[in-house]
Amino acid sequence: MTAVLYDLCGIDEELRFSPFCWRVKYALAHKGLAVETRPWHFTDKEALAFADHDKVPVLVDGDSIVTESFEILRYLDRVYPEAPLLGDPLAEARARFFRHYAERSLAPAMMRTIIMDLLNAIHPDDRDYFRETREKRFGRTLEEFHSPTRGLALLDSALEPLRGLLATSDYIDGEAPAAADYLVFGNFMWARCASSADLVSNADPVHAWIERMLDQHGGLGRGALRITDIEGAYR
Repeated sequence: MTAVLYDLCGIDEELRFSPFCWRVKYALAHKGLAVETRPWHFTDKEALAFADHDKVPVLVDGDSIVTESFEILRYLDRVYPEAPLLGDPLAEARARFFRHYAERSLAPAMMRTIIMDLLNAIHPDDRDYFRETREKRFGRTLEEFHSPTRGLALLDSALEPLRGLLATSDYIDGEAPAAADYLVFGNFMWARCASSADLVSNADPVHAWIERMLDQHGGLGRGALRITDIEGAYR
């Protein structure tokens, strides 16, 4: 039976930019598991009522319903132990660190840089909700929060430890990508799909890692629809 993943979409149903959903899509590909992705909008809360949850990703795998990206990765390792994502307790602890690194260091810097592009990529029916909830979170308007110069400076600093690691290793998890790579790379897919901003220099070891990650699993990331691919959508 094919698993079903509820996946955030934007102005086009094929524009999928949630960093958390990208984590799961890479994890499923890592396991070699087939998945049907179902487009979901921020305001379509009723569609997830069966999961007693109000945001994606939500994975339905047979009789199992799993929410939250990290818990989905743990579920996949438990139910499909071949090709581990997290591995032993030490590897899982490392992955947990990179989860928080992505969410608390990388995401805020990226958000400062791409927030207005992100608003443009979101489905029109979701934009009021997005603006209201994010402005409440930030304590200022999106326009006031938007600061690409500041965001890129913050991101450059936040990437320093990742640069050090990737200068001597092809992937965060070593010779091949696994959970830690997917947990971090989801953020770069978020920016890639919703914006045309150049976040990382071509000479940066992080850029080379991004290119390798885009080509993983048959070019899963490289083939994803981007806002720049949609005629008239990017401004």
